[in-house]
Amino acid sequence: MRLLPPRVLLLTGPVALAFFSGGYDDRPRLVALAAAAVALAALAVLTPSTRALPLLPSGWGPRTALGGLIGLAAWVALSHRWSPVKDAAADDAERVTLYATALVCAALAWRERAAARWVELAGAAGAFAAIGYGLLGRLLPGVVREHASVSAGGRLEQPLTYWNAEGALAAVGFVLCARITGDRSRPVAVRALAAAAAVPLAAGTYLSFSRGALVALAAGVVVLLVLAPTWTQLRAIAICAEAGAGGTLAAVVFPGVRELSGSLGHRELEGAIALAGLLLMMGGAAALLAWAASAEAAGRTRMGRLPLPGWAPYAATAIVVALVAVPVAVARSSDGPSPSFGATSARLTSASSNRYDYWKVAARAFEHHPVRGLGSGGFRTAWLRERPIGERVRDAHSLELETLAELGLVGALLLACLAGGIGWCARIVQREDPALAAGAAAALVVFGVHSAVDWDWEMPAVTLPVLALAGMLVAQSAHHE
Repeated sequence: MRLLPPRVLLLTGPVALAFFSGGYDDRPRLVALAAAAVALAALAVLTPSTRALPLLPSGWGPRTALGGLIGLAAWVALSHRWSPVKDAAADDAERVTLYATALVCAALAWRERAAARWVELAGAAGAFAAIGYGLLGRLLPGVVREHASVSAGGRLEQPLTYWNAEGALAAVGFVLCARITGDRSRPVAVRALAAAAAVPLAAGTYLSFSRGALVALAAGVVVLLVLAPTWTQLRAIAICAEAGAGGTLAAVVFPGVRELSGSLGHRELEGAIALAGLLLMMGGAAALLAWAASAEAAGRTRMGRLPLPGWAPYAATAIVVALVAVPVAVARSSDGPSPSFGATSARLTSASSNRYDYWKVAARAFEHHPVRGLGSGGFRTAWLRERPIGERVRDAHSLELETLAELGLVGALLLACLAGGIGWCARIVQREDPALAAGAAAALVVFGVHSAVDWDWEMPAVTLPVLALAGMLVAQSAHHE
């Protein structure tokens, strides 16, 4: 019980940040950093430490992950000395320090398995709260009033204020809900609630009209099924996907809900009908899960492991890589028009994007400054010098490429240590305690795929929940390494 306050702070803080532009701006980010520092101090004082269970997790994986992110925070702060944009470098230093503090906190907070089980639930609930609020602004526009920016073009962007980040958070939440729904060790009521919550999260993913979020969602579902290869998990994914598709359809058929068009009265009518359809699908998902759980308990349905071949993990890896690489390769080799603007399904049929121009500039910046990079925040100056189009851009829209451009090989190596260490910890927990690892690892894949093509790293409300899952894996791996 003595660790309850800092644990609650770690789990609820990212949800609160979602309602302050995702924590992107200075003030909420600084408040979050102060709160993380308080949580770290409390955990350091209150967490018991023994020779068998030291304060911080030991072992190659945990030390590499924690050292990688702490080192990255230090390198970002040091790059302020040569960065051409001092304010941006200072913002980045605050952000990565927040992330490093949060990861250390998570490694301290989730050492007990019973407590670690709450991280998955909190991540799903937080995504549901943020995405649900955004949807309510469309379903009940006369009750929940939201600001709609011109740049969004009607795409779901609130409360994070960036539609692609909204889609990424919804995709992470959907994968976590699918995992909870398929986890027989949890109460049936919890599984039913997760199945219901997956419906608005699926709708939120689609209404963001983020192609990257949809690709990341597909990658996460594939990984989830490979890590939890049971008939129960397959049924859970099917229930969440089918009900989610029905709920999405109930929303997208109405222009007032899909793209915020029409008068307020017209939008209220369409929103009420769509809300009824969404609630119907949520209730149906919960009822179907309850029926499936009853059939499982009575032995009236298939149980046990799926008959997947031994090469299934390698196939899943290939599928995840292909989901990212193939659209990039196809679009890079084509001269097709730019995707349609705004909340239209026509966007989802095009792979064209200005991102390829961003990435080229980032690659050239790395070629010119391979060791230490331009300095954190420096990509925007390279873009202004070399941009082939008139668009104003601050980020390379790829965590890896932006790290190479701004922080050079040193920063890329530290980022690789973070990712590799977390991956190693996930592998250990998956081997020893697969029920605990599957959902967290699949959610991390969603974030990894999406952050490779967007700037999620600069949106704390998206990154912090994922770091909580990563920290849980780091903490739990220490029991088995």
